[in-house]
Amino acid sequence: MTERPVRIGVQIQPQHADYSEIRDAVLRAEDLGVDVIFNWDHFYPLSGDPDGKHFECWTMLGAWAEQTERVEIGALVSCNSYRNPDLLADMARTVDHMSGGRLILGIGAGWFERDYDEFGYEFGTAGSRIADLAAAMPRITRRLAAGNPAPTRDIPIMIGGGGEKKTLRIVAEHADIWHTFGTVDVLTRKSGILDEHGAAVGRDTGRLVERSVGVAGDPAEKGELLVAAGATLLTIGLDGPDYDLSGVKRWIDWRDARGGA
Repeated sequence: MTERPVRIGVQIQPQHADYSEIRDAVLRAEDLGVDVIFNWDHFYPLSGDPDGKHFECWTMLGAWAEQTERVEIGALVSCNSYRNPDLLADMARTVDHMSGGRLILGIGAGWFERDYDEFGYEFGTAGSRIADLAAAMPRITRRLAAGNPAPTRDIPIMIGGGGEKKTLRIVAEHADIWHTFGTVDVLTRKSGILDEHGAAVGRDTGRLVERSVGVAGDPAEKGELLVAAGATLLTIGLDGPDYDLSGVKRWIDWRDARGGA
């Protein structure tokens, strides 16, 4: 596994808040010292009142590109089903330029059935959605390469999901960052499976694919265990409307104390 700096991310969940509260949370998170600020790509809240306040992902990322100066930004993660892959790639290229080269293009196969039903997308099956993601990745790569002007950098591709046979194969083929949830043991096991896929496709995923994981709680209890398991991007999820950053501050202090900033 390559040596990478440990980074702290925050997911500002765009639910149950006015946009002014979301904008303020982004400002506070950047000022606090986080490395990455994510939102998510859904159309309805995932917790709390299912019909509560909610805002769209990529419109918001364009605003964040202008609002922020230092942090990387992105979706954790975009749903491949919701946009033509060529369109998504061009949206990413545009936000890359708007942000001065700070976009992470997060993408996944999709899972939240209400989004599909309410907005008229075909839900299909888990297998069909994963197959669609696999087919989309080369299209995204080609469209990014065809844009004029070209992206400011090779936009990092983050793929979310933990399916061992199919999703991790797509990660091995296409991703710069792999995002997952779970215990240290789950991360360790699936990371090993990812590297097996990498060997099968001729890609050194241990060196080329950063491990990203969602975290909560006290970093003193699990931070070093996650890093030892290979995770270097650790992201805390925050719900609206308050977006309490006190837990994020603990993770930032832990990062800085270990020299991982």
